[in-house]
Amino acid sequence: MGAIDLHARPSRDYDRKLADTRQLLVRAAAEFSPLKQANSLGAEDMVITHLVNALALDIPVFVLETGMLHPETLQLLERLQATSRAPVEVWKPVQEQVVQFVQREGKDAMYRSIELRKGCCHIRKVEPLQRALEGQRAWITGLRREQSNARAEVPLVDTSEPRTKINPLADWTWGDVWHYIASNGVDYHPLHDQFYPSIGCAPCTRAIALGEDFRAGRWWWEDEAAKECGLHVKNPEGVAA
Repeated sequence: MGAIDLHARPSRDYDRKLADTRQLLVRAAAEFSPLKQANSLGAEDMVITHLVNALALDIPVFVLETGMLHPETLQLLERLQATSRAPVEVWKPVQEQVVQFVQREGKDAMYRSIELRKGCCHIRKVEPLQRALEGQRAWITGLRREQSNARAEVPLVDTSEPRTKINPLADWTWGDVWHYIASNGVDYHPLHDQFYPSIGCAPCTRAIALGEDFRAGRWWWEDEAAKECGLHVKNPEGVAA
C-alpha cells in the first residue's frame, strides 16, 4: 500500500485551505519579490512547486544538493528540472569545506555527537542556503504545524526576521498534502511509499514504524529537542533561516 492509499484523507476545511494557499502564493509573488521557494523534494515542497507552476507565478525554485542525498532524491530532482515551468536552481556545498570536514572527522561524524552532526549540516545545507537566498526579500518553505512540536506555532507569514518566511501549508494536515498529490497527479518521492514521511540526507534518514512521530526517522539517535538541521532555527541576524 502506497503513501496515497495510506494518507490521502483531506480535512473537512481542505477546500478553504487550498484557496487560502493559492491566494497567499499569489500575494507573495506580488508583494515579496524577489523571493524563492526552497524545495527539499519532500511531499509538501512538491505540492508547493506544483501550485507555483499551476498559477504561473514568477517564483524560482531551489534545491540544496548536499552530496549525501538518496539516489531516488536525485532522480526526482532530474524529473522536476525537466518538467517545472519555474526554473529549478541547484545549490551545492563548497567542496573544499566538505573534504576538510570528512578528512578531519570521518564520513560518519554525524553519529558521534550533535555538535558534529550540526557541523555537517552547516557545511552541506545552511551555508548553501545562505548563498541561495542572497538578495532575496523572502523565501517559501513547506513547514507545517503538524510536523513537530518545534513547528507547532509556525505562522503562514513569518516577519520576525529581516527575511520574510512564507509557509503556505502551515495549517495543512498530512492527509491534505496527500489528497492534493492524488487529486493533481503530483510527482513525489518514492521513499514516501516506504514509510519515509520526512526525507533528508541518506545517512540521517530512516523509515518510521507505525505510531512513531512524523520526524522520528530524522536523526533518530538524537534527543527529540535537537532535531533541526539549522535551516529553520531563528538567529539574531536573520541569516540562513
